[in-house]
Amino acid sequence: MNLFVKSNLGSMSMVLSVLLLSAGSLIAQNKEQNKRPKIGLVLSGGGAKGMAHIGALKIIEEAGVEIDYIGGSSMGAIVGALYAAGYRANALDSLFKATNIGSLIQDNLPRSAKTFYEKEDSERYALTLPFKNFKVAVPPAISGGQNIYNEFVRLLYHVKDIDDFNKLPTPFVCIATDIETGKQVILNSGYLPEAILASGTLPSLFEPTVINDKVLIDGGVVNNYPIEEVRAMGADVIIGVDVQHGLSDRDALLSATEILLQINNYRTVADMKMKSAKTDIYIKPKIEEYSVIDFNRSSEIVKTGEDAAKLKIDELRALATDVKRIENTFSVVEPDKQLTVNRLLIEGNTDHTRGYVKGKLRFNPNDPINFKKLQQGIGNLSATGNFRTIKYKLLDNLNGGEDLILPLNETKNTSFLRLGAHFDDLYKSAALINITKKRVLSKDDVASFDFILGDNIRYNFEYYVDKGTYWSFGINSRFSDFEQEVDFQLIADNFEVGTGTSLNRINLNVSDFTNQLYIQTVVKEEFAFTLGGEFKHLQYSTRTLGDNPNNTVPRTRSGSGRTYFERSNFISAFGSLKLDTYDDKYFPSRGLYFNGDMHYYVLSSDYNNNFKDFSVSKARLGMAIPLFNNLSINVETEGGFKLGTSNVTSFDFLLGGYGTDFINNFVPFVGYDFISLPGNSFVKAYARLDYEFIPKNHVMFSANVANIEDDLFRTGDWFKAPTYSGYGVGYGLESFLGPVNIMYSWTPEEGESQFFVSIGYWF
Repeated sequence: MNLFVKSNLGSMSMVLSVLLLSAGSLIAQNKEQNKRPKIGLVLSGGGAKGMAHIGALKIIEEAGVEIDYIGGSSMGAIVGALYAAGYRANALDSLFKATNIGSLIQDNLPRSAKTFYEKEDSERYALTLPFKNFKVAVPPAISGGQNIYNEFVRLLYHVKDIDDFNKLPTPFVCIATDIETGKQVILNSGYLPEAILASGTLPSLFEPTVINDKVLIDGGVVNNYPIEEVRAMGADVIIGVDVQHGLSDRDALLSATEILLQINNYRTVADMKMKSAKTDIYIKPKIEEYSVIDFNRSSEIVKTGEDAAKLKIDELRALATDVKRIENTFSVVEPDKQLTVNRLLIEGNTDHTRGYVKGKLRFNPNDPINFKKLQQGIGNLSATGNFRTIKYKLLDNLNGGEDLILPLNETKNTSFLRLGAHFDDLYKSAALINITKKRVLSKDDVASFDFILGDNIRYNFEYYVDKGTYWSFGINSRFSDFEQEVDFQLIADNFEVGTGTSLNRINLNVSDFTNQLYIQTVVKEEFAFTLGGEFKHLQYSTRTLGDNPNNTVPRTRSGSGRTYFERSNFISAFGSLKLDTYDDKYFPSRGLYFNGDMHYYVLSSDYNNNFKDFSVSKARLGMAIPLFNNLSINVETEGGFKLGTSNVTSFDFLLGGYGTDFINNFVPFVGYDFISLPGNSFVKAYARLDYEFIPKNHVMFSANVANIEDDLFRTGDWFKAPTYSGYGVGYGLESFLGPVNIMYSWTPEEGESQFFVSIGYWF
């Protein structure tokens, strides 16, 4: 019995031992299974083609793959950083579709970011080149990347205080190239928006970025597929998305950017043979038909990434885990998000005062601001052209708010050569050469001289000391000259020219030499109040009468075959009030405009012996409203009048013609030729429908009506039905020279039509 019991006990002991061993083995196996491999994601550079990364990420997420490490270069760094910061693929797709990347790249700052002086500057010249020691340089790049950087700061605001990229929701690394040594720089710490801007600084497209005293450009130049760097982070398995292409043929090399990429591809094509072999799951979208700047084809490019990743779906599913990634728990910072900036730290402003910088920002620490206002302030600084891309930082501080750190990199070059070209029916053909010099006498000043060659030689000199919200100071000097065929009766009604001529029309020459000294204060770059004094020498003359052998007009004021109707100097005081929120000077689609001006003429050399002090006041009020998609209406009303008993008619209003930037009191009026309708007072209403049928191409319909005559407001005739009207149909193009306008116009009163052509910025 004892033997039997002992035997059974021994058997049970053996069974128990086997069970325990089996259980231990199963536990060990489960632990081994739970220890999944670490997944690394490598994203290559490729400009717009990098949007295929988003499509690939969609499929990777659908397969259930959890990414542990991300590395990228250039566009791969940008997409990778956003993903590492917590954005999911669908969110990225929505962001890129809602963003006009082409506009961001061009650094097109809104007019609202510019002072009135800067607005005029940017709407006059077709080309600006650095100029030093009588040598013209080439700008380092098309864009400084300011608008792109602004978006990076906003989109990555929720991780702004993470300076170790390994502590991001997904650890991240990107690559840049040290332009001085040609070596790669690994960026795994610092300010994330600045790091990815450096990695994506495509040569010729963006200016280099300086980080830790290193001048950095696109990481794709030395390492466009950082697989080894992601392995070093701890990745066991590498998923790679490669949007590079092989060497292009001659037909594809159509831009400087494509040529530079081709040169760089000589090495990367060879490198990718080895790197693709080391990639566990290699995803290669078919992006050969797309260029690096095809951002307008984002949907197509994203689809190529999806299609390529689907080919690897089984391999991706094999890496899937049961752990589902939590969707973004943060909210994308919208432009109206309130910020609590309570400290402003300005660095590097050796040539510009702190007051100048704060005046441009338009806010002080502790002021209630939102992201839109912050970006407007940065845009104001950038629009001056006095600073390279402003890599500002927002960081939390111990006071419960945020520091705004402004490391200003002032532009060393202060001289510029600017060029322009223009043709219109009044000034005819003209070529402009400009020399601009900043910091001439003080830190905040600028001097500019336009010399205009062509059918009418002209010049324009400006000196301006910009004190921001304080009173600024300016000096202007200009000479303007043009000729126009006009009705002789218009001259006879306004000047003492005698009788006896049989001419119906004469060629009128107008010469204007004006010098102004003024002070100005500007509010929010959109509203300006100006006070000043003016000296003007004004001439109206003709050679037609002098050359006519049948002419019996007295020539006591003639010389060298020229008859002068006016040849006087005038001294006046003036004031003006101006508001300009139009989004474009030539093709406004939204915004308000007001310009009120009053000149009081106190002294004259009195060529016609008829001077008494008098004043001329005028105002123009306009509004542009978007109606439907790409359709807008611009409505304006305008008027002016003369006060005083002086018989001087040289400053009367003269309506007619089409265009902008007319001198003195010449006013455009569609349907009539230049200098057709005279009077010392007028009222005018104008409307224009503008349809932008394809980008930068406009079809326009214009209509205007007016009353103009002497003492219109005193007699009350300004309130009567309009005496004059005109209509026009035209085409407009936003070209690199400036606006191109072609208009056919007519007036029912005269039964005549006019054809106007204008090419290039007006000056």
